[in-house]
Amino acid sequence: MSAPRKRVVGGLSGGVDSAVAAWTLKQQGFEVVGLFMKSWEDDDTDEYCTSREDLVDAAAVADVLGIDFDAVNFAAEYRERVFAHFLREYEAGRTPNPDVLCNSEIKFRAFLDHALRMGANHIATGHYARVSRDDEGRVQLLTAADAAKDQSYFLHRLTPEQLAPVLFPLGDMIKRDVRLLAKREGIPTYAKKDSTGICFIGERPFRDFLARYLPRTPGPVQSPGGVTIGKHDGLAYYTLGQRHGL
Repeated sequence: MSAPRKRVVGGLSGGVDSAVAAWTLKQQGFEVVGLFMKSWEDDDTDEYCTSREDLVDAAAVADVLGIDFDAVNFAAEYRERVFAHFLREYEAGRTPNPDVLCNSEIKFRAFLDHALRMGANHIATGHYARVSRDDEGRVQLLTAADAAKDQSYFLHRLTPEQLAPVLFPLGDMIKRDVRLLAKREGIPTYAKKDSTGICFIGERPFRDFLARYLPRTPGPVQSPGGVTIGKHDGLAYYTLGQRHGL
């Protein structure tokens, strides 16, 4: 009797990367289950938040790949573990990176816990990164083969325990080859634009979005000598580390 196939729960975002990651694992003989994560509900409209479209795309990918598919809602976990910290950092005059915290608290904690309850041996995502494992079971996060798409920085907070069950099927691939493979295999998202903006929230007019959660506190802009040279409409919009909007 052959050994049972190992089960991998793969995050299916509705994009091309997670789709090819799932396809690759299925080709390697894993039992693959696709899981779509929804983590934002405050203004879930098609104008900025594409979760409805992404869910439809993820389901279509699962259908083409012939794998089981489910969706899970992590909105409460996201608000508590990621978005609250995001607001506190802006209020303190610092520029947070929500993608880093989103990975450590949602994609590789809440998602990992959920997948293990589903009987997963591994979880997988479409991140461009690699994990090495030695004979003693120690794991190490490595950069991806595609330096232009490498996402290891956004994963640097992951602990060895979080990394241990993770598979990154795209770690040795180049993005252009990922799209070509998806097109060749009839994966419907092969030409879909890469997602941008805040993790799970998307790209939107940022100051208007931030003003919904932090009060505007106008004040003077002063030179190092204390001379008022202008005014601002809120300290949260001028933070240490920001690159745009000054």
